[in-house]
Amino acid sequence: MKPVAFDYLHARDLHQAAEALARSAGAKIIAGAQSLGPLLNLRLARPELLVDISRIGDVQRIEETDTLWRIGAGVTHAQLEDLGARLVGAEMVSDVAAQIAYRSVRNRGTIGGSLAHADPAADWPLALAAMDAIVVLQGSSGSEQRVAADSFMLAAFITVLAQDEIVTAIEVPKQRRETRCGYFKFCRKTGDFPESSAAVVVDPGRSGRIFIGALSGAPQPLPGLAEAVSREGVRAATAEATIAAVEAAAPEMDVPGLRMHAASVRHAIEQALR
Repeated sequence: MKPVAFDYLHARDLHQAAEALARSAGAKIIAGAQSLGPLLNLRLARPELLVDISRIGDVQRIEETDTLWRIGAGVTHAQLEDLGARLVGAEMVSDVAAQIAYRSVRNRGTIGGSLAHADPAADWPLALAAMDAIVVLQGSSGSEQRVAADSFMLAAFITVLAQDEIVTAIEVPKQRRETRCGYFKFCRKTGDFPESSAAVVVDPGRSGRIFIGALSGAPQPLPGLAEAVSREGVRAATAEATIAAVEAAAPEMDVPGLRMHAASVRHAIEQALR
């Protein structure tokens, strides 16, 4: 199928893009088109206006400070994958990027587009929540707003974004050298969206963050299990403990789902602390 007719604006800067969104309730941002493109072709999305931000320099930059990495929303998964160990203190970003779909998708798909699309099975909403990242937004007023990644997604395909707001960057805090990270997802075949997924960030003896994804809505934290694992290590992640933690986070889940997600959590923990 072909998409319905729409107007197109190749925005010269973020201010012009945000103003266009504010004027048209039916406008959508497009960058890599790996999420929105298929929806347009299937006519599941029928925007009046597409605002292209793919060539705006402000969303293409990757900047390092003493405490964090600021990644522009227009940076592709492939760019992050290729940085590898050069993302000092945030190497998990590269590890996650390398596991997204296929290289052809990673070459065009963007980190900001994935977040804004808010697919429950997507990698970035889960991984960035575990990394305690911040999502930077900008509206037509020009002012920036910062939202914790674990609060950005409200439900399936629903975020805190206002109509005139654009995801412009993601700020990922640098981890200590002692911090250990794990990311695991179960897919029927390579490139599929996962049926269960888990992200783990553990600073042994100090703190931990464990989130599960591929749910019916936003990723969910497992705070009790994260505390136990940071204190006791991998031995705290028994089958019974992980199933109990997943059930507390997603009480509506059936037994096969509980076991699948618990297994993903244990794999991610073992990956982090092996």
